[in-house]
Amino acid sequence: MAAEATYGVLIGGVEGASAAGETGELLDPATNRPFARVAVGAEEDARRAMETAQRAFESTDWAGGDGAKRAKALLRLAQRLEEQQEEFAALESHNMGKTLREARGDVGFVVRTLEYVAGLADKLEGTTIPVPGSRFNYTVREPLGVTVHIAPWNFPLVLAMRSVAPALAAGNAVVLKPASLTPVTAIRLARLAREAGVPDGILNVVPGPGGRLGEALLRDPRCRSVSFTGSSEVGRRIAALAAERLIPATLELGGKSPVVVLADADLDRAARGIANGIFGNAGQMCWAGSRLIVHDSVRAALLERLKAIAEATRLGPGTEEGVEMGPIVSREQESRVLDYVRLARDDGATIVAGGAKPDDPRLRDGNFVRPTVVADLAPSSRVAREEIFGPVLATFGFRELEEAVALANDTPYGLFASVWTRDLASAHHLARRLDAGMVVLNDPPLTFPQSPFGGFKESGVGAEQGIGTVAAYTRQKSVLANVALPKKKG
Repeated sequence: MAAEATYGVLIGGVEGASAAGETGELLDPATNRPFARVAVGAEEDARRAMETAQRAFESTDWAGGDGAKRAKALLRLAQRLEEQQEEFAALESHNMGKTLREARGDVGFVVRTLEYVAGLADKLEGTTIPVPGSRFNYTVREPLGVTVHIAPWNFPLVLAMRSVAPALAAGNAVVLKPASLTPVTAIRLARLAREAGVPDGILNVVPGPGGRLGEALLRDPRCRSVSFTGSSEVGRRIAALAAERLIPATLELGGKSPVVVLADADLDRAARGIANGIFGNAGQMCWAGSRLIVHDSVRAALLERLKAIAEATRLGPGTEEGVEMGPIVSREQESRVLDYVRLARDDGATIVAGGAKPDDPRLRDGNFVRPTVVADLAPSSRVAREEIFGPVLATFGFRELEEAVALANDTPYGLFASVWTRDLASAHHLARRLDAGMVVLNDPPLTFPQSPFGGFKESGVGAEQGIGTVAAYTRQKSVLANVALPKKKG
């Protein structure tokens, strides 16, 4: 990844400088050395992107044409992305820090997402409705128009395309604002979309600061819906802006997800799954299993297994084969994670594993934090309740099942929960009782394009993915026709 690589604002099929001519450096989080420059979009770029998208929506046949044509374009895009999987994975790893194994999985997920929504593009069907008299009542589904998508930095390509792909399949024109830290793969994918036959202006990408650009995009009168993944704090602001204009908002926000381990669980399997769910992507996941709630009878044994996994995890640049955990995305985020570990110590917690930067001098310049396991925390402590977004696992014990349920649900969030047990009845009992939009039994955090993804409480509103994902980017119109024959004269 040459330092002179440059990425621009991509509007109407043309990639170039921002209106203000401002650029910013992108740093490889493994070294904090620059690997690319990117245009920094301004409000004028947001306005031009929305105007261009509206024009493309009205003037091309993308919205009103055959859904099968959209499906073919999206399938071509999936094929081109799959052919360039290694290149995209390397870009994602350099830009965000995740391991090549994780980045390859992310690119594969986007390929499958494109294939899945392509299969739904020509299946946006209406209904007929029985009504009194000689009348015919039917419904049709129409694309919304211009949709805005604000993506986060932790899964740059996956969480952008999770909403962009179905919006395109439904016939909308899209303006995507990727995270300032990680815009590279979104811009590259938009280039591929043009090659795949997506008309110019249908997919536009404006990198830049979220507050400034996000507000400009949402306040634009052409914006017909917004999808946002990120913090609950920013999500509230976006919800307020969407409410002002009465446009739909899909919000996937924060999490502090519980992992409940019962006494009969397979501890070896559970330990591997729990480690994957908190150390994967260096813990930078909204649905990370960051609160372990384990039965007292197996607590010590499970913590010993987790300590062994944490201490054996190989840290390093994500681009190196065999690395098991990469760096934190930025120095600021690294400091935030380490501040929480210091807070845990100040609260009298026990650091079972990790809790510091690694000693390896080769990793000194990067944003690395050792996989961390914390015990003996009060459930009311900040470390136990606030989203850390790093590889830090807070652990708690319980004796009775109802105590586990109470601990698990004692959070303002409700995105994800998991349960480890061999008892089928207990597993499904807990699945019903846990206040989360997604519950996984005997697996780490896991999802598929066909599985709905959304949270309860402060974890958001609405859901992405699933069979209804394309229809969610349409509006329903009811048409009532009087088809009575004219009365005969005389």
